[in-house]
Amino acid sequence: MTTTPDRTPPPVDTEEARLAVGRPATHAAGLKAVQVSLTRAVKQMGVVKSARNLLTLNQVDGFDCMSCAWPDPQDHRHTAEFCENGAKAVSWEGQRETVGAEFFATHPISVLERQTEYWLERQGRLTEPMVRRGGSDRYEPISWEDAFALVASHLQRLDSPEEALFYTSGRASNEAAFVYQLFARAFGTNNLPDCSNMCHESTSVGLARTIGIGKGSVSLQDLHEADLIVISGQNPGTNHPRMLSALEIAKQNGARIIAINPLREAGLLAFDNPQKPKGLAGLGTSLADRYLQIRSNGDLALWQAIGHLLLARGVADTSFIERHTVGFEDWAAHVADLDWDAVLAATGLARAEIEAVADMFASSQRIVHCWAMGITQHRNAVATISEFVNVALLQGMIGKPGAGLCPVRGHSNVQGDRTMGIWEKSPDSFLDALGAEFGFEPPREHGHDAAAAVRALRDGRAKVFVGLGGNFASAMSDTHVTEAALRSAALTVQISTKLNRSHLAAGRDALILPTLGRTEKDLTGGLVQRVTVEDSMSAVHASRGRSEPAGPLLRSEVDILCGIAHATLGDRHEIPWTDFAADYSRIRESIGRVVPGCEAYDEKISRRGGFTLPHPPRDTRTFPTAAGKAVFTVSPLEVLTVPEGRLVLQTLRSHDQFNTTIYGLDDRYRGIRSGRRVAFVSAADLAELGLADGDRVDLVSEWEDGVERRADDFRLVSYDTPKGCIAAYYPETNPLIPLDSQALESGTPTSKWVVVRLVPRG
Repeated sequence: MTTTPDRTPPPVDTEEARLAVGRPATHAAGLKAVQVSLTRAVKQMGVVKSARNLLTLNQVDGFDCMSCAWPDPQDHRHTAEFCENGAKAVSWEGQRETVGAEFFATHPISVLERQTEYWLERQGRLTEPMVRRGGSDRYEPISWEDAFALVASHLQRLDSPEEALFYTSGRASNEAAFVYQLFARAFGTNNLPDCSNMCHESTSVGLARTIGIGKGSVSLQDLHEADLIVISGQNPGTNHPRMLSALEIAKQNGARIIAINPLREAGLLAFDNPQKPKGLAGLGTSLADRYLQIRSNGDLALWQAIGHLLLARGVADTSFIERHTVGFEDWAAHVADLDWDAVLAATGLARAEIEAVADMFASSQRIVHCWAMGITQHRNAVATISEFVNVALLQGMIGKPGAGLCPVRGHSNVQGDRTMGIWEKSPDSFLDALGAEFGFEPPREHGHDAAAAVRALRDGRAKVFVGLGGNFASAMSDTHVTEAALRSAALTVQISTKLNRSHLAAGRDALILPTLGRTEKDLTGGLVQRVTVEDSMSAVHASRGRSEPAGPLLRSEVDILCGIAHATLGDRHEIPWTDFAADYSRIRESIGRVVPGCEAYDEKISRRGGFTLPHPPRDTRTFPTAAGKAVFTVSPLEVLTVPEGRLVLQTLRSHDQFNTTIYGLDDRYRGIRSGRRVAFVSAADLAELGLADGDRVDLVSEWEDGVERRADDFRLVSYDTPKGCIAAYYPETNPLIPLDSQALESGTPTSKWVVVRLVPRG
């Protein structure tokens, strides 16, 4: 058996040595959230900049928060229309420290590799374009023109356009995403992997095949009007805190909430609204009426059981089913023959708990189903999401007020990027419109997703990697394989605001191209530019930063991409790259002619609050599937087994991070202070394994490929989680997940099902 080394750098932050564990919180937000938000902001940005940024955050004439994709209220917005983690994101981007040529002159790559993600990103904003040449150990300054020429020279000498990869983080604006995919396709490839491949791709696949569109079907108003909200595999208190305000409104309107999650999370228990005196006093709103602590990967079995029980209770909306769906009889026959022993084994729940939940469904008229990455990152994720749809279709809960499907995205514009064509599998209709607009024939062969991109680099079939934002090296599974693949590239290009691990997993030639942040003024072309984003509920609106840029050499994402494209393609296809960079309204004019639902785009985003993209299932109960109707699907009931002495690990965020960005070393809601290398385990598992709270262990994952993957030195924390389940933070645990362990059909990494053994440290 082969064992991969744990190349995770040893902690260098003194806070790590003071790791402390306390009691988990039972309420989210409140006065403490206000204190943390303001303290971080003033410390990192100063008083004046903090006031300017926070008071324009998520406002109609301000900028859109980069920390999640939760929608903004259309009617009334608070003066402080942000959450704690939104404030952290803005403070992180707006910090006063900078990283330029002097920093890199004294910090070679070999030294930076030994630092933690937290240390790297807190050094400050990148302010100068930098190059690492010919495998050197140092980055050095380069002019923008020479940087663009270097990218162009590498791309132009490739044997095929398929040897280039164009990765996108979900933070990119719609305008940047549109010109980026246009550049890639004009160059000749559909190799457009993006962060969706790592998180909600299972949602996109599952919804597209069942309702005909890979997006949720609800508005914010629907949550307010629901009488039952089901939250599966989601922790809104940390990952989407502004959602708590919507849940509070729903509760005040009489809604009940079911939480389905292995760990008891503060943000699912109660909300102390900091906008209200009662919330500041700690007298907030209780949220979950029922909390099912399901075993990891038990959701498919649970939802088939709910469907079985609802059929038995005779609550089917037969009119809706007959008019708008196909496949009902096959699905009904499948769930009627339910194996209850398998359901109870998979879920770890008592039958009475499941029966009680089914009763809540049966007595509700308006149900919203919410989910996030706790669902999407399983091998059978697409089947599970299809089961959500089955239950919603059974009760006619799509296309009616107060009801529908609500996948909650993490990145602030990941849904918009896909709308703008960032997809390795764009449909012919989009490519036809793109070709007609710009007078060329886009490539039709599907490109590489994120995992396939790593394989292509690893195997020498790709030689250039361009990253528009994000931290690909740390975000991707199988960290050591991913880093080695990036290092094997002839050129890596990272368009970034902060230093991160991907800059150190550098190709032979490597560029760091610093970009403006969401909070900063964009005066490209001498105009006050604005960009647009799309939230989780298909609402599109403008965003415009108000702060001075962190440095005079920073350029916008649009400007950088158009500069690379013009240097590479010149006047090929007569695409007006220079005009696009000078005036983003020119980009929006093309978006209006190419992207469905975006007609008169520039005009629509000038309206107060923007506009909402069409969604046929939501708007007219029409379903653009191959069958012309919504599709009930049949999925085998799968119960994954775990060898004796092993546990199932799920990776998750702390309350002090956003994806791979680490804001701090505390996880207040789970009782963790000054540390991240912790693993949450049930008391029953600790006793059975002969371990104790506070023990130090190495995590070793075991897979069919015969390779043992390691992540070393974790402190065990006794925690309220189902027996057999364990949780720990990513990206520290991403090395444990093989590149080839992916969800069926969607290819999403299986970050919520990692079989591990705990090896005590000597």
